[in-house]
Amino acid sequence: MDVKRVKDYLYWLYYQYQLVTCSYVLEPWEQSMFHTITVTVVAMVVYTAYVFVPIHVRLALQFFSQILGAQPESTV
Repeated sequence: MDVKRVKDYLYWLYYQYQLVTCSYVLEPWEQSMFHTITVTVVAMVVYTAYVFVPIHVRLALQFFSQILGAQPESTV
């Protein structure tokens, strides 16, 4: 891929982000605060999903396997 096309695409994505969040109307210092808070919240959501979703999926599978009558695994 051409580097200029990738750069233009990333600029377009950032422009779309600004349009959706209406952050283009903010002052520069307000934009930096808004982007910092947004990135922090997204990072916390991704981390929480990474840590807790597999645990909940495993517990749900165990629960439904017991309901559907599967034999429990041996602990010996």
